[in-house]
Amino acid sequence: MAAPCRVPNFTGTPDGREGWAQYFVRQGYAAYVVDQPGRGRSGYLAAAYGPDRNVERGNSASRFVAQEKFNLWPQAHLHTQWPGAGRPGDATFEEFYASQVPSIADFAKQQALNRDAAVALLDRIGPAIVLTHSQSGAFGWPIADARPNLVKAIVAVEPSGPPVHDLEFKGAPDWFADGASTKKWGLSEVPLTYDSPGAPEFVREEKSDAPDLARCWVQKSPARQLVNLKNIPVLVVTSEASYHASYDHCTVKYLRQAGLARTTFMPLAGRNIHGNGHMMMLEKNSDEIAAVMVGWLNDTFHGEPKPTR
Repeated sequence: MAAPCRVPNFTGTPDGREGWAQYFVRQGYAAYVVDQPGRGRSGYLAAAYGPDRNVERGNSASRFVAQEKFNLWPQAHLHTQWPGAGRPGDATFEEFYASQVPSIADFAKQQALNRDAAVALLDRIGPAIVLTHSQSGAFGWPIADARPNLVKAIVAVEPSGPPVHDLEFKGAPDWFADGASTKKWGLSEVPLTYDSPGAPEFVREEKSDAPDLARCWVQKSPARQLVNLKNIPVLVVTSEASYHASYDHCTVKYLRQAGLARTTFMPLAGRNIHGNGHMMMLEKNSDEIAAVMVGWLNDTFHGEPKPTR
């Protein structure tokens, strides 16, 4: 299983438990935990990568570990699963924050570099399941687009989104606003292969699917198809209290509109898994979440040889 990620989110938790990488290995899946170019143990070459961007301490608190104290989106108050007090000075907070290393400031460059790096890995190791989370969610689609024969499934855990326009969170009563960042190719800032040349056109839906959900950007009709991705099984996993709970349905809607009929949406609350935030792989019930993902993988590949990476 190839997993572009932020180290050490998949190899351990801030309170000392094993991470998802170990869990997947114990379930029979070989796991590659990949340092992004210019991140973690991968050296940073400023002349090639340009400026970097630090993770803000306040952003870690309000988005990742203690969102219930800030209530910037409708679901934030449901958060209960962080393994600690969720404030600076607490041991688990400090361990988590220390793991949040700088990244390349240019997100389009991140996507291009990580696509090329992951493609080089797949060319060496062979067919794999690609598991992404958060920022790296924008990398999974270009990787699969470049090597559809080697990507057997995508497990997108709260992938970078929503499509087309980023979202900003304002708190009640006007929770959501479109951010300045846009994605020319719908799911990414680097080219994806549609069934006709060039990038698609988009339109914002007139109303949201529910009062606590953001309005989605979708393709103008008739929607163009992502021809290299359409046969790849995709699982989108979303926790109950994360900021993604308000917009991951837009990613699912976009994928299905673009021809990815094998897309499964898994809100964890629907599996009776409650209280999680965006960093669910670090939270108290992380193994329970890994178990439902493994269940989906086993069901998806039932009767077929199991991809081992």
